[in-house]
Amino acid sequence: MNHFFNQTYKNKKVLVTGHTGFKGSWLSLLLTLLGAEVVGFSLEPDTEPNLFNILSLEKHLISIIGDIRNKDAIEKVLILHKPDFIFHLAAQPLVRRSYIEPHLTFETNIMGTVNLLEAVRKSNFEGVVINVTSDKCYENSGGTHCFKENDPMGGYDPYSASKGASEIVTAAYRNSFLNPKNYGISHKVTLASARAGNVIGGGDWSEDRLIPDIVRALYNKEEIIIRSPHAVRPWQHVLECVSGYLLLGANIYGNPIEFAEGWNFGSNENTIMTVEEILLKSLELWGSGKYKVIPEKNLKEAAFLRLDISKAKEKLGWQPVYDINQSLEKTISWYKNYYYQQTDMFEFTKSQTEEYVGILLSLMISKIEGLHNV
Repeated sequence: MNHFFNQTYKNKKVLVTGHTGFKGSWLSLLLTLLGAEVVGFSLEPDTEPNLFNILSLEKHLISIIGDIRNKDAIEKVLILHKPDFIFHLAAQPLVRRSYIEPHLTFETNIMGTVNLLEAVRKSNFEGVVINVTSDKCYENSGGTHCFKENDPMGGYDPYSASKGASEIVTAAYRNSFLNPKNYGISHKVTLASARAGNVIGGGDWSEDRLIPDIVRALYNKEEIIIRSPHAVRPWQHVLECVSGYLLLGANIYGNPIEFAEGWNFGSNENTIMTVEEILLKSLELWGSGKYKVIPEKNLKEAAFLRLDISKAKEKLGWQPVYDINQSLEKTISWYKNYYYQQTDMFEFTKSQTEEYVGILLSLMISKIEGLHNV
């Protein structure tokens, strides 16, 4: 796998904020497989079970329990560990919870970003910083527009607005303090941001997410409740966006000026399905289950949301690997192995990761060879 990322992360120190979360755990696993020395900074896992503990990741990295809202704590981590890369994933990630706890959401997602970037400035950090936000950071007025990286930031609900604001904060720090034009003169920091869509994969037990809700109900033999059956989402396996983040970091490491901007890591058209279609396919893969629709009138969600990923394809050479059926098969297979097969889940998750990266590498090589033959 190291050949895919040009050995960029081997023996490098990488800070992952939010490392105990679902996506943070997958990212941390892949980094350790690439030979990186991973330092994690996060709250304790907020679900039980959770992927971080299932994989026993504390054995494979330095895990620091802390709150991104504590600016002194994150600054101490940077000064003590002196990372080469920072992937900022620490966040309040749930739309519904943002309605219940808007202050927590804004404080974590906006001021947490400010705290990290202030720590970068004050600690004399030199290296790569990637702020991971969300496809919901864009101003969505409806319709079927595919969002490009230079579209306006926005957000109807507190979560979406907080992610849009986090992007604006990132751009402000990049313009004011970490400008690529001044790289090597006043600083040696490259600051980028990464936006991904609806992510699925094994090991997510968050509340109010479709796949975790489906799996919980199926395992407990309960009826599944969905609230927006006709909503269209570009579903992608977690390894799609995680590989994108790492490929972006590797490109920045080799060229610290050109890639300091925002990047979309979404999915191809063959991963777009309605919520109800995803549910029905999941029931087919599981082999049982029933559901009912209970609309929720007080929770506004975009009916259509999709990212334009042409820039990442063209400039990074990144591309999605799985269609929606493959993503769902890998996801449901993970949960069925966890609940019923008594499989070593670290090895199982590792094998899924290695298989994915192998396919992605083959696709990239084929693309390069095709260009050479034109």
